[in-house]
Amino acid sequence: MQGTLDVLLPVSRTADVYARLVRGAGRGDLFRSYRVEGGTHTDALFDAFPDRLRPLVPCHRSAFTAVEDWLRTGHSPPPGRTLARPAGADPATLLTRCPLKG
Repeated sequence: MQGTLDVLLPVSRTADVYARLVRGAGRGDLFRSYRVEGGTHTDALFDAFPDRLRPLVPCHRSAFTAVEDWLRTGHSPPPGRTLARPAGADPATLLTRCPLKG
């Protein structure tokens, strides 16, 4: 789970590198990587720029719930992908929802 606007740990230098390592080790079936469109390194700036940024915390919650379900029931989370910022979503919705499925 990483924001596309993360300037401290850019996706191309962190998550993408890790994904290649995991797949190279033959464990890609156990790996999920979600890019949060408009997410930064932390959610601290969301209140200042709610029209441009997206908080990561709701996405973290969705991801952890999906992993818990995977471990409990065997239903794997959706494949990794970019989680687009929902068109027209208000700040309250962005603070509470982040579905992993498109």
